[in-house]
Amino acid sequence: MQDFILSGQAIDVVLLVIVIEFVILVALRRKVWKRTVVDLIFALMPGALLLIAVRFALTGADWTWIALAIALSFPFHLIDLVRRHQSETAPPQ
Repeated sequence: MQDFILSGQAIDVVLLVIVIEFVILVALRRKVWKRTVVDLIFALMPGALLLIAVRFALTGADWTWIALAIALSFPFHLIDLVRRHQSETAPPQ
């Protein structure tokens, strides 16, 4: 189990689950998600990038790759927050 975690394979499994979640939500978005595919991408991307940063750290990648993945997650998070706020304050159609 230790090797599974430290090799980054556990992170790979979680990332695969996120991809499966994305595919399912896109397929069911009219019933379940009720937002655009772009909204879904912005919702899932920050977490995926943070998981990638953890994988980089576990596998001994250079610190710049870890920092890059963490830094990239923040704009996606901010965009997601803005889009959610806009959709909640938008007048009903």
